[in-house]
Amino acid sequence: MDIIQSVLNGDKRSIAKLITLVEEKSDDFINILKKIYKYTGRAITIGITGAPGSGKSSLVNKLTRILRTQNKKVGIIAVDPTSPFTGGAILGDRIRMQDLTLDEGVFIRSMGTRGALGGLSRACYDAVKILDASGMDYIIIETVGVGQSEIDIVKLADIVLLVMVPGMGDDVQAIKAGIMEIGDIFVVNKSDKDGADRLVTEIEMTLDLGSSKNSWKPPVIKTIATENYGIVELSENIEKVLKHMMQDDLLNVKRKSRIKQEIISLLTETLIENIIFRYSEKIDMLIEKVLERQIDPYSAMEIIISDVK
Repeated sequence: MDIIQSVLNGDKRSIAKLITLVEEKSDDFINILKKIYKYTGRAITIGITGAPGSGKSSLVNKLTRILRTQNKKVGIIAVDPTSPFTGGAILGDRIRMQDLTLDEGVFIRSMGTRGALGGLSRACYDAVKILDASGMDYIIIETVGVGQSEIDIVKLADIVLLVMVPGMGDDVQAIKAGIMEIGDIFVVNKSDKDGADRLVTEIEMTLDLGSSKNSWKPPVIKTIATENYGIVELSENIEKVLKHMMQDDLLNVKRKSRIKQEIISLLTETLIENIIFRYSEKIDMLIEKVLERQIDPYSAMEIIISDVK
């Protein structure tokens, strides 16, 4: 049986193998992705982001367990800003999820950012498609909330959970920095800590400021993931947000935007690679001229563009 059919049948080993082929940009991986694409679009993708130490792995673990009681298949992509197989504490959190790997209805993969400026790598986007085609009902993408990955998760997820913890200055900074705009659900985890209610109030006040009187407001949920507190409420709110998005056609709008972004990204990537390959000698010559201040970088770019035309 070929790898495509095995992936469509949900075979874990084949799923893992195909994700590796995508990460390594092996020969023919694009043709394989083309063939499986028509089987995608059924899974709901949930992005979970927040500062290191906010308990995201525990939330993913407990949320997955609830989804499994509903007989839903779950794919988990844990995006690690270091390499996928090292990374100390960040990957250490994932040990708590190890018992989930024994569950036939759960697939877990740790992926590096692969130098994508701290954001999500191209392979991460393709891994979501592979898991979707393999029959997963939900795909959870966990990212460490550092800069670009928080913004990227919006492009990749249907629903974004922004996880905050009382007493962490990062959360107040997030509120000030406008990262609030990316969240569909706000989770105040470790809510047994001092300042949990205050943080909930701050989030709700910020959301009130940014919305009109009758508009939909993202829910704010208190959880203690390690004790399973608030996890059922969180899963119920995910369903409510999903229902709201479907009723108002927001899910389709989001997915159209994602497709547009992906096509633009692929175009940009391919065109730039082709230009650099075709004009490598000229680029090297122009670099020398810029270095010697004979021309500036903008003029160098214009010279290359005029040649491309």
